[in-house]
Amino acid sequence: MATAPEVTSVRLDAWIWAVRIYPTRSAASTACKAGHVRINGAGAKAAHPVRIGDTIRARTIGGDRTVIVTGLIAKRVSAPIAVQQYDDRTPPPPPKGEAPAPIERERGAGRPTKRDRRQVERLRGR
Repeated sequence: MATAPEVTSVRLDAWIWAVRIYPTRSAASTACKAGHVRINGAGAKAAHPVRIGDTIRARTIGGDRTVIVTGLIAKRVSAPIAVQQYDDRTPPPPPKGEAPAPIERERGAGRPTKRDRRQVERLRGR
């Protein structure tokens, strides 16, 4: 009986979906088309082959993720098995105390209100 050939590459959208970086395959494909996923520093389409050792950067809702491929899978598996397929190099989020202060404007600064626009129209004689 012949053995199955070893897989040397997998489609990018299938791999990032299978290891749970994106929740659905269509979301993974859309992220690739939008340029939110990069392989080894270069933009990649959904059908780009992923190989062991590749560095993948993906922009997700939770922030940028950086992973190094250590295993190839094309089907979604349980989370403990999926985590074994990559080495996560994502930097930790900054501590909450270091978050930038919210921007506050003085009253009257910025975009004019509807009342302000009406006053300007009256001054212009319209």
